[in-house]
Amino acid sequence: MAFGDSLSAGLGLAAGESYPDDLQKLLDGAGYSYHVVNAGVSGDTTTDGVERMSDVIALHPAVVILEFGANDGLRGVPVTEAYKNLTVMAEALRKSGAKILLAGMTLPRNYGPEYIHSFEQMYPELAQKYHLVRMPFLLQDVGGHPDLTQPDGLHPTAEGARIVAQNLMPYLTPLLKK
Repeated sequence: MAFGDSLSAGLGLAAGESYPDDLQKLLDGAGYSYHVVNAGVSGDTTTDGVERMSDVIALHPAVVILEFGANDGLRGVPVTEAYKNLTVMAEALRKSGAKILLAGMTLPRNYGPEYIHSFEQMYPELAQKYHLVRMPFLLQDVGGHPDLTQPDGLHPTAEGARIVAQNLMPYLTPLLKK
């Protein structure tokens, strides 16, 4: 399950072009028998993720790509609040038996070095605390590349989404069974 915000939902992309769609194709091609559920909702913050936890857990996901925080950061939500919400989600998902891949985020540089550093550090801290697999930056090789992001400079194009899925695979496969 890709559980997150507009980056998972595929904001601005045609049906079938989000990174979870591309991830499904990669898993199928590699012989894995998993169905990727896209539980991304555009605009969601970590607070919204906490509120959706019961719906997510009700689907009994084996593996969850936990992708939240960008909207919190862009709105200047205190990092302590985002961290607390990510903790609630990680604990609930672990208790449900799901394996978790935590997708890290960063922010535009104009948010200031102190806030950005604190924001970026919450991901490795959570990963260490809960022994989670962590992809340092979900938009690795895509973020900051105008040819791979939509005009807003934040959301991947269809090609960018394919790269996100490819980059996720090395972090995801250790959590999967053939």
